Amino acid sequence: MKKLLRSFGPALALSLAALCAPAQAQEFRVGFVNIDRLLREANPAKIGQGKLEQEFSKREKDLLDAGNVLKAASEKFEREAPTLAESQRAARQKQLVDQDRDFQRKRREFQEDLNSRKNEELQQVIEKANRVIKQVAEADKYDAILQEAAYINPKHDITDKVIKALNATTPVK
Repeated sequence: MKKLLRSFGPALALSLAALCAPAQAQEFRVGFVNIDRLLREANPAKIGQGKLEQEFSKREKDLLDAGNVLKAASEKFEREAPTLAESQRAARQKQLVDQDRDFQRKRREFQEDLNSRKNEELQQVIEKANRVIKQVAEADKYDAILQEAAYINPKHDITDKVIKALNATTPVK
């Protein structure tokens, strides 16, 4: 029996290898999408950025104006402080501190609101992009699509294709 297996062993191994070859011959297709580029160039991202700018531009301008007024008042106080009576100096200094505290609070609130809205818009763009990436992957029969990699060969980059498909679903207004 051992003698028989030894004589058929190489042939058996070759037969098994031949049976496995078609499974190994199938190509594993991988693609890469540069999410940072997609978030800069795709229409949904541009539309979201426009919404944010429109929504927050007035508050930002008001905040800048308030900062300039506070700075001017502070500079005026610095110039006039030596000639003011102690009680006047203390009252104006307290007033400036209160104004600064109020300004810092408004600036923090603005930043928190802006960050919250940015995250909402970003989430919507990413969800839409992921749907389009899945469609492209299924249509082109990709096995995997990577969004982050230390290195990727440019021939595997499908970012342009995804941006084009994404832009087709969301034209710029």
